Amino acid sequence: MDGSSTPRTYQVNELTPEPSVVFDPKVTKSYVTYAHRLAARGLVNSSVGGMVIRVPHPDHEHGVCYAKPQGISLEEVEEEDLVITDIPFGRILRGERATTVGHQMNREILRLRPDVNAVIHLHHDETIAFLAAGFQEIRSFSLTYGYLMQKPAHYLPASVNVEEDVAPIKTFIQDTNCIIMRRHGFTVLGRSVSEAYHRTCVLVSEVKRNIIVETLCAGTGRTPEYITEEELAYMASHGDAVMYPGLVRRS
Repeated sequence: MDGSSTPRTYQVNELTPEPSVVFDPKVTKSYVTYAHRLAARGLVNSSVGGMVIRVPHPDHEHGVCYAKPQGISLEEVEEEDLVITDIPFGRILRGERATTVGHQMNREILRLRPDVNAVIHLHHDETIAFLAAGFQEIRSFSLTYGYLMQKPAHYLPASVNVEEDVAPIKTFIQDTNCIIMRRHGFTVLGRSVSEAYHRTCVLVSEVKRNIIVETLCAGTGRTPEYITEEELAYMASHGDAVMYPGLVRRS
């Protein structure tokens, strides 16, 4: 202690290496594996978008998180590119390159949601196009979306950019596992990187189904058969039992 009563604050991307923070080969391999899987599905655009994985650390209340630096896409990222930051300030604990502006949003989500350990943010073409075409929300047509997502999506207007100003996140983040950002893309949360990845996959599949169903119905004059809000609520409450049978419900 230095005798000061004022806690020290840090700048985002300030280099403050800590000897106790080291790269875990299993985590770095997992990061690159899922980053490349997202790219293989055609979901990555240039170097925009990102992903973080949180791991516990005895010296950090919120744990620490692995992230890609700015200027490198999820498609191209390799283990040696990654950095580790703290969560409250975004200072660099291991590695040297600066993180993206979107890392502020990811860190705030992790800070406010201790149950979340992975966040995926993508600028998904079909999601942006579907909402730009005048549709107000992504409806569910499948029997998988509700069970896996487990909470309703939260929609942000194009005028709100929580990558640059994270303050609004606290008003809605407890009630969703998916943020739909008009003219921007989406952000998906998971208790593990695997869960965040599969929630991302089921979301982009549902967007594709929306486009197909609305196109077919517009051409035939038929009415889309949506999953009802009551059915989605039932799926959400039974999601773990269906998606993870035999496992104890995770906190």
